[in-house]
Amino acid sequence: MPETAVATDRKTAPKVVESRELFAGRSEILISHDGALYRMKITRQNKLILNK
Repeated sequence: MPETAVATDRKTAPKVVESRELFAGRSEILISHDGALYRMKITRQNKLILNK
């Protein structure tokens, strides 16, 4: 499927979550996945970085 195409089936379409909702004014959050913690940060250049 091309990058610009959007899947129409709710079961296969990726869920879109706005970063401002996840971060809620913070510059860093922790994500728990399969027993491990990951740190996601917004950089000074407004990019996202995910580290284990």
